[in-house]
Amino acid sequence: MLDLAIECHGINKHYPHFDLEDIDLQVPAGSAMGFVGPNGAGKSTTMRIIMGLIRQDSGSVNVLHYPIPEQQIAAKRDIGFVSEDMRLYGSRTIGFHMDFVKSIYESWDDRLADDLLSRFDLVREQKVKGLSHGQRVKACLLLALARSPRLLILDEPTTGLDPVARQEIMSEMRKVLQDDSRSILFSSHNTLDVEQISDHIAFILDGRIIDCRDTESFLDSWRRIRLELPDGHHLATGDGVVDLQCSERRTVATTDSFSDQLLTSLKQHGACVKDIERMTLEEIFLARVKSQQELAA
Repeated sequence: MLDLAIECHGINKHYPHFDLEDIDLQVPAGSAMGFVGPNGAGKSTTMRIIMGLIRQDSGSVNVLHYPIPEQQIAAKRDIGFVSEDMRLYGSRTIGFHMDFVKSIYESWDDRLADDLLSRFDLVREQKVKGLSHGQRVKACLLLALARSPRLLILDEPTTGLDPVARQEIMSEMRKVLQDDSRSILFSSHNTLDVEQISDHIAFILDGRIIDCRDTESFLDSWRRIRLELPDGHHLATGDGVVDLQCSERRTVATTDSFSDQLLTSLKQHGACVKDIERMTLEEIFLARVKSQQELAA
């Protein structure tokens, strides 16, 4: 039986101008899931329900085998949560926050905390109000990581960071995953970050998860195929082709189920395959959103 760090079934949450609908999400223990979607898609709402910060209207949530929100206190002993809008005490130092968190969690690791302080180029005596955005994010991440939690939930942790700071945070996330008992759920607008570190990816749009599978499957199944068609021949979407861009000389077909059988089918329709391109996760996400919007139209 698959051990799950997070298990959500049929989560619904209604707001006057937004609905989170039928969210099913499973994060296997020892893995990282990237949560991808535009602003307002429902990423933060979902994560706050998982954390017990918001109560779902219906559906079940289990985190580290604890039902949420009923047993969120027990679950949070082993959860590290970082959000881009988290606030620390501005007039207090980083060291104050480290001592405060240490006083709450027995799992606090002084050696790891000092190591992270050095690697993140932070100083205990620095006051929070004098930190840059990147330094504040790294300070929040330090406070979460130094407890060695079994689960990290990170809501847009790299938003607004410069490339150096972003890579520092991604490096720490990779170190967490070296321990097969630890797991990560993180949202990000930077699809390159998601592609590099995630074992699984979920796409969310307008409060619904529109696709969720392992990263390798995403990258292997999507292709952009450049074709030439004889005069009078036309293709249509369907049977694995989710988008067609046609010009007088060339047709570009996008597929989410690339296979030899698909190529054979295209050739049987008179198409001459000129080139086959792999797609980045960003291109896949945009194509998936476009196809979903066309279905809803």
